[in-house]
Amino acid sequence: MAATSGEIENSSNSKEKKLKLYSYWKSSCSHRVRIALNLKELDYEYIPVNLLKGEHLSPEFKKLNPIGYVPVLVDGDFAISDSSAICMYIEEKYPQNPLLPEDLQRKAINYQAANIVSSSIQSLQNLAVLNYIAEKAGPDETLPWAQFHIRKGFTALEEFLKDYAGKYATGDQVTLADVFLAPQIYSAIKRFNLDMSQFPLLSRLNEAYCEIPAFRDAMPENQLDTPSAATS
Repeated sequence: MAATSGEIENSSNSKEKKLKLYSYWKSSCSHRVRIALNLKELDYEYIPVNLLKGEHLSPEFKKLNPIGYVPVLVDGDFAISDSSAICMYIEEKYPQNPLLPEDLQRKAINYQAANIVSSSIQSLQNLAVLNYIAEKAGPDETLPWAQFHIRKGFTALEEFLKDYAGKYATGDQVTLADVFLAPQIYSAIKRFNLDMSQFPLLSRLNEAYCEIPAFRDAMPENQLDTPSAATS
């Protein structure tokens, strides 16, 4: 779980360096990593990066990630960016509470579901893309654009997961697919006002995620850098 400032100070004498997560409260990519860290029960220091102020474009941040995106995870002297790469890294280094099933086919299903979210949905409606759409086509075009791509991806996921889902996306255990699905569903509802009535499976999964503390603690409204207006 993310450490408070007091906990961070108290841990300064620890022999093992605390993980550091450079995150933005509203970023769904950061949201994924927060869930994964929580599920692994890994203690980490939360370092806010304000995208609206351009802090991700600063020379200091670009030393951690040259492309200037959050999240970035720092583990000792090692820094890694990209939420998929971070999740794979912590899955291998910290094997407790595994995010991937042992069964090869189920593992592949998790990779596929995660990639649908990261490659076919989120990457087409992230802040950089929406800003570009607003600049080139006008601000009124950003919401329809985002909803179109989310709806397309959710339609595929609804069909794809129907033969694998149990209590969660690919069975009765929380796995990598859930780590990627939860922030995307959250964003679709809270940020892009998507009507979820046509996606009963994803809606049911979303209800299940809201019951899990590791997921709730990772939600945007529960972060250190969440604006007060977003929690009221």
